[in-house]
Amino acid sequence: MKKYSMETTVGIFVFIGLLCVGYLTVKLGKMELIGGDNYTLYARFDSVSGLRPDSSVEIAGVEIGRIGKISLDSERYMALVMLKIRKGIQITDDAIASVKTSGMIGDKFIKITPGGSDSILEPGGTIVETESAVDLEELISEYIFGGM
Repeated sequence: MKKYSMETTVGIFVFIGLLCVGYLTVKLGKMELIGGDNYTLYARFDSVSGLRPDSSVEIAGVEIGRIGKISLDSERYMALVMLKIRKGIQITDDAIASVKTSGMIGDKFIKITPGGSDSILEPGGTIVETESAVDLEELISEYIFGGM
């Protein structure tokens, strides 16, 4: 009888340990199992060079979400970026989404500049006003070869 109770106790501890490892994997890996606490917006850019999924989305330097998926809009031949915005953050329909760089050679992120409109974008909506990243190589080549 003692052997059976010892095996049961060890089994329970192993099960609890596996549950803890699974919980930490989901939390530290920033995975979302069911829905999550955010909603999706979209933005189209001429170029998103250097932008990566899971980069931050910021307003006034404060992170309000992450980039979900980056794909090509085959009809317009523009980059389509899925933005996962935290619930409770409202983006107006005249907001401007810009691809920015943190520092001189830092990571790229999306900066949203709020507009003055009273209309709020619904989940699944699209930010119409966008600004692509500045291409330093293009600027330098224009300056060197007299394109300006």
